[in-house]
Amino acid sequence: MAFNFLRRTLVQDHGRYTVSASPNDRFQDFFNPIFVKYISTNSNEQSFTVSYLINSCGLSPESALKTSKKLQLETPEKADLVITLFRNSGFSETQICDLIRRCPSLLLSNPERSLLPKLEFFHSKGFLSTDFATVLSRYPRILLRSLNNHIIPSFTYLSNLLQSSEMVITLIKRIPLILYCNLQIFVEAKFNVLREIGVPETHIVKLLYKWPTVFINYSRRFDETVELLKKMGMDTLRSQFVKAIVIMSTMSKSEWDKKVDVYKRLHWSEEEILAAFQKNPWCMMTSDDKIMAVMDIFVNKMGWEPSAIAQRPILFSLSLEKRIIPRAAVVQFLSSKGLLKANFLSVRPYLICEKTFLQKFVSCYDESPRLKKLYKEKLRSFKDDQLISK
Repeated sequence: MAFNFLRRTLVQDHGRYTVSASPNDRFQDFFNPIFVKYISTNSNEQSFTVSYLINSCGLSPESALKTSKKLQLETPEKADLVITLFRNSGFSETQICDLIRRCPSLLLSNPERSLLPKLEFFHSKGFLSTDFATVLSRYPRILLRSLNNHIIPSFTYLSNLLQSSEMVITLIKRIPLILYCNLQIFVEAKFNVLREIGVPETHIVKLLYKWPTVFINYSRRFDETVELLKKMGMDTLRSQFVKAIVIMSTMSKSEWDKKVDVYKRLHWSEEEILAAFQKNPWCMMTSDDKIMAVMDIFVNKMGWEPSAIAQRPILFSLSLEKRIIPRAAVVQFLSSKGLLKANFLSVRPYLICEKTFLQKFVSCYDESPRLKKLYKEKLRSFKDDQLISK
């Protein structure tokens, strides 16, 4: 195993390790005016630190100067071992540079007792070397956490919640901060709040997995949002409740008010806006352009009343190019030929899968060849790669 080799080599005579300059030769950086001014006015130790950060870690002179204020190296031996460990663990030169720039105190860590066991832990849980190199270069402060008192308990807690180590790895890759923060404060407390008001466990787990920032970034606003949604009368048993938490936790009041104004200009009442939000919270995150496009198709071309769309806000979550426009063209054609009843206001043609749509609204009619051609043309006009087979 690569990590066994690392453990053996780290305990060898330190003198055998030397860290060469990064592939991007930085010799010319010594002539940078900022660097020259710095080393002429500061101690030898500080000058050595800046030089080391430039030549061994790949930092720019400006970044090295800034980083050196948080770190002082007297000798290169321990720092060399740290960098050697990262290189042998699959970290690229750029990732090592990011690690040290974001968390320079890592150069003072004990690679054998502190860093290597943590890297071995990530490896044992199924992280690929490239995966944890990416995660740790993005948020290296994880390596400052205690392995036994924080990293292992946090990973175990998340694994128990998600019932899958693979899902935990995916979650950490998306947002490394989840493994650094205090999960009792940021996650467990919110889980308990949602459990107490009756939100199903599966919905809470899905919320954590798909939108973890709701748990770790919005503590005070989270509680306020839950209370407001309860006052709105939203059903805590439905999946829309956790979706509404996401929307209201991330939108500012001014953003919310602007979206409400957009719908009001389309002749929706406040009651209709609230009802639409309860049915499909994502309608408040739909772009203004898409809202206008959907309303134009169904109101101006299909003859629907604005209130009919307010009752069917799921339409705002569908793709214009792949669903609404081509299928609306078929429905409009069928209506014009009297093959659908007047005032056909169903969202079913837009929700069913393509195979079912073709069976129910295309192939079953004598005009099938013409309908297929119309449908294909509408898809092709938006350069859809998946054209319908004949």
